[in-house]
Amino acid sequence: MKCPFCNQDNTRVVDSRPADDNSSIRRRRLCDECGKRFTTYEKVETIPLIVIKKDQNREQYDRTKIESGVLRACYKRPVSAQQINDTIDKIETEIFNREEREIPSNVIGEIVMERLKDLDAVAYVRFASVYREFKDVETFMDELKKILN
Repeated sequence: MKCPFCNQDNTRVVDSRPADDNSSIRRRRLCDECGKRFTTYEKVETIPLIVIKKDQNREQYDRTKIESGVLRACYKRPVSAQQINDTIDKIETEIFNREEREIPSNVIGEIVMERLKDLDAVAYVRFASVYREFKDVETFMDELKKILN
């Protein structure tokens, strides 16, 4: 690792610990040449994931799309920001654990719905109503019956 102050390659790690997000490592380094300290972060490089949309178009996976859908579903619900972030992390972990380079958007939608069902029933129905494109009250009632059973 090059020193950002003197550009020398002679640096060593003096302290390592998990970063605040627990998905990366924070390292304190010391330059042997100039004696200055600096911090680096090490994170696992993930395989780029392609999402296959309903119209068969392909686009790069974007966590913010899942976040916005879950946040919209949980709007004005008694669900904490921490619970929402944990749910999104679990959804993302489940998606990446499939170890596929391409994943259909409907698979992602089903994973999100399963997690929302455990989080909040109203958020689940809200998300399902948009995701499943309810056309009438009957389809809405069918989804409600699934939750009640």
